[in-house]
Amino acid sequence: MYLMYIKKYVALIVSFLIACSAFSQDFKDLQDLKAMTFIPDYLFKESTLDGWNSLGSAKWSANDGSIIGKTDNESQSGILAFNESYQDVAFQVSVKRNSMIETGLLFRFEKNDNTIDAVLMSVDGTGDLSLFNIHFDMQGNEIGREKLARAGGINYRIAPPVKEDANQNQSRRSNSPPQVPSDLPVKQVNTEFVNGEWNQLEAYVDVNTIRTFMNDGREVGGTMGEEKDEDGYGPVALYIKGYGEVQFKNIMLKDLSIKETPIEKTSERFKIQRISDMYYSWATDAADFNKDGNLDIVAGPYIYYGPDFTKRTEIFPAITGSPSLQFAYNRVQDAYDFNNDGWPDVLSTAFSSLLYINPKGEHRRWESYEILPGARQGEITAFEDIDNDGKPELIYGANGHVRYAKPNENDPTKAWKEYNVSEQGYHLAHGIGTGDINNDGRIDILNAVGWWEQPAVLDSTKTWTYHPVAFGRYGKRSGGIGGSIMAVYDVNGNGLNDVVTNLNAHGFGLAWYEQKKNAGGEITFVRHMISDDYQFNNKDGVTFSQAHGATFADIDGDGIEDFIVGKRYFTHLDNYLDPDTYGPPVLYWYKTVRNKEAPGGAEFIPELIHNRSGVGSEVDAVDLDNNGTVDIITSTNNGTFIYWNNTKK
Repeated sequence: MYLMYIKKYVALIVSFLIACSAFSQDFKDLQDLKAMTFIPDYLFKESTLDGWNSLGSAKWSANDGSIIGKTDNESQSGILAFNESYQDVAFQVSVKRNSMIETGLLFRFEKNDNTIDAVLMSVDGTGDLSLFNIHFDMQGNEIGREKLARAGGINYRIAPPVKEDANQNQSRRSNSPPQVPSDLPVKQVNTEFVNGEWNQLEAYVDVNTIRTFMNDGREVGGTMGEEKDEDGYGPVALYIKGYGEVQFKNIMLKDLSIKETPIEKTSERFKIQRISDMYYSWATDAADFNKDGNLDIVAGPYIYYGPDFTKRTEIFPAITGSPSLQFAYNRVQDAYDFNNDGWPDVLSTAFSSLLYINPKGEHRRWESYEILPGARQGEITAFEDIDNDGKPELIYGANGHVRYAKPNENDPTKAWKEYNVSEQGYHLAHGIGTGDINNDGRIDILNAVGWWEQPAVLDSTKTWTYHPVAFGRYGKRSGGIGGSIMAVYDVNGNGLNDVVTNLNAHGFGLAWYEQKKNAGGEITFVRHMISDDYQFNNKDGVTFSQAHGATFADIDGDGIEDFIVGKRYFTHLDNYLDPDTYGPPVLYWYKTVRNKEAPGGAEFIPELIHNRSGVGSEVDAVDLDNNGTVDIITSTNNGTFIYWNNTKK
């Protein structure tokens, strides 16, 4: 009996892998998808309803991957249930209806003694998305429903007990666009349900929480209740109620009870050294902190001493985090001798800014100072010499502005001087870059909504000239826009600096922006996609979400900068808020290849560095061993890593 079970299980896995291979070839042919953020186990492509069962009074039919449900009067409803049962599942469909008929998805469709119970994701006739526990009689007629209490967000996978006195009923639309400055080149799209057009419904049921998304908008989440509701189990189903007709297509399912850890793979170009097994930080940098002639690494609370990086000391008390429940304390770190005593210090930024002063070889933790009190920073900062005075400045967004800050000349532990680069409203949580965009010899600053031209003479009372450019993209299940560090260099070799960036730190998409300059000197940019979500034919099949850390450097020694980027695993903790949360934590470098036949005169060729580590909020590229090749450092919830570059010079 046991052997028969094993054989059956192996056969199931083999058929699943074959199916996934076939699916991967078919995704690019799907039409009217807003986003494809997971690889399904099941994709409906049939013209019959074999494998589906109907209940209620609706009429159902199928044709070429589409299912149509139709009712003749307002009192009718219909259920079309899939034959497989699930506990935790992802369910995505494209929907078009010709009337104000209620449309929805059912989960854990369970038959009890005299009733059928389920969880309902409902879009009513006005386009309002709500979540319910719903009950039917044995003929499929609704006999009652209760709104689910609100749940979801970033803080948990399992919803906590509902507070009886809290107004937690879930009923809202899928978020209308917020008010933004009028000259922004990209605005959040309207995700309202539109009758007569194709809409997208996407849902994740996990333990006692359901997270739903309409038209690639923000999450609407609810909880089915207490622990007794965590064990619900049953088919998923399509649901309609009221007069009218509804079309469903792009019907996809994924069994969330199965998680996959890939076989570990490493590029032959790199040798991996894991210098910490624990989750301390999303930040790293390198400097000779103990002045022994070898570069060391700072990652969160520890200095790891070169050249072998086996010994470490604390700069502040080290306490590990839980990848499921806690965010790293450190997001971005930069090393520099701020007080000019000859010993490199550490600046820790993103959200808040703490300066740690090197105790000059003393065997103790480092004293820290808040140098930007009141500045609520974004998640990505840069550290570059903006004003050409030989000293780097901190570049960031805070309190609505794009800014840079300079240390107090007399005492860097005192509050730093802040300078507004932009007007109010242009600060984003993700994405910052520096570089000479217009070739005037001055460093400009950019983020996902454009670039700011540094003036010939800096005036602390004036902001810089703003040039709107959409260097980012909304969507792909992320409510924000912008990536991580944005690379500025000449990609195609025409003498103009281009921009390479991830489009959305919590979604999908990498792109490079080709700079164009006309005879009058006007600068524009043309976007060329490098990779996108799973529905696209990405180079070498490489697709990943949560590209929260990136940098650029010449990896292979050909004299051209390359783009280094990876996935921040459990970026908003252990849950399904973000797209493809449980995809492999990969780290890639994209080789910049100048090719006149490629769009824009260049292409990016991905090479996997490692598939079991990923990135934090930054990636550092530095020649740690002084052998002429650039090595890579990351610190993630999988540990802290050095990737030694073996490229032959």
